[in-house]
Amino acid sequence: MSLLQVKNLKTYFYTDDGVLKAVDEISYNLREGETLGLVGESGCGKSVSALSLLRLIPYPPGRIMGGEAIFEGKDLLKISEEEIRHIRGNKIAMVFQEPMTSLNPVLTIGFQIGEALELHRGFDRKGARQEVIRLLRMVGIPDAERRIDDYPHQFSGGMRQRVMIAMALSCNPKLLIADEPTTAVDVTIQAQLLEVIKELTSRLGTAVILITHNLGVVARYVNRMAVMYAGRIVEIGPSKEIYRQPRHPYTIGLLASVPRLDQPRKARLIPIEGQPPDLIHLPPGCPFVPRCIHRMDRCFTERPELREVGPDHRIACWVDIHSV
Repeated sequence: MSLLQVKNLKTYFYTDDGVLKAVDEISYNLREGETLGLVGESGCGKSVSALSLLRLIPYPPGRIMGGEAIFEGKDLLKISEEEIRHIRGNKIAMVFQEPMTSLNPVLTIGFQIGEALELHRGFDRKGARQEVIRLLRMVGIPDAERRIDDYPHQFSGGMRQRVMIAMALSCNPKLLIADEPTTAVDVTIQAQLLEVIKELTSRLGTAVILITHNLGVVARYVNRMAVMYAGRIVEIGPSKEIYRQPRHPYTIGLLASVPRLDQPRKARLIPIEGQPPDLIHLPPGCPFVPRCIHRMDRCFTERPELREVGPDHRIACWVDIHSV
């Protein structure tokens, strides 16, 4: 059953240099309990698309220009401010990229997590404190009874991110958006945090949108993946299928540039030549065309739309890679 339906979402930023099309008509569905990965290089629109769902785009200069985001029968982009505030942190929660900038440095972590419990779940102060201790234990923070009164700066980066996960899951949300949740920690801690998210969301039946540029993360933790480039989805489908048989030239390039353990140690990585396009001055056709080795005349003038290439597998490309 579909939990979230995003249709033709557009989010632009109005700058002195022109209109920057950060998210340009993206569409996808998210099923209940599913984990969807949003993948792509920095600046492709992954985080902006997620912030748009919760209407957290700063205005000015940002503005949601159109589209729909249907969640439990309501369009998140059109409901009132009071309704969206009730959904934020309650039915849709978000783990941000850098916990130190997301947590208030002058309030204890117990107060910050407990505030959401009192607001959304009706706990009194004493009940909220006991629930916060339970949540801290659940995400693996030792000595929770004492650490509940500590401030964010008294935790390591990995522990702060665990606090953010506890806060996000405190109201048993239907959807968790994890925006690069492991960027600020080392590889060992990354794996621990992702396992915590996977275990807890599986237990609660929570759907997840995992935003990342780490293709290794996608392979292990994601059911379906959407590859973004220049504010658009260029390939979407089951992650196993895309890893086995990528169909868009950009996806193929991303996978070819990742080190593999089954390759010889001296094997060269194949980079994607060129640079991402200027989102203020996008070319009229496919935005990937200057970097694509399979380009043809049509690619320079016509923008490709997503089309079916397999079961639940779509790409935005004029070329059939398997016939090249």
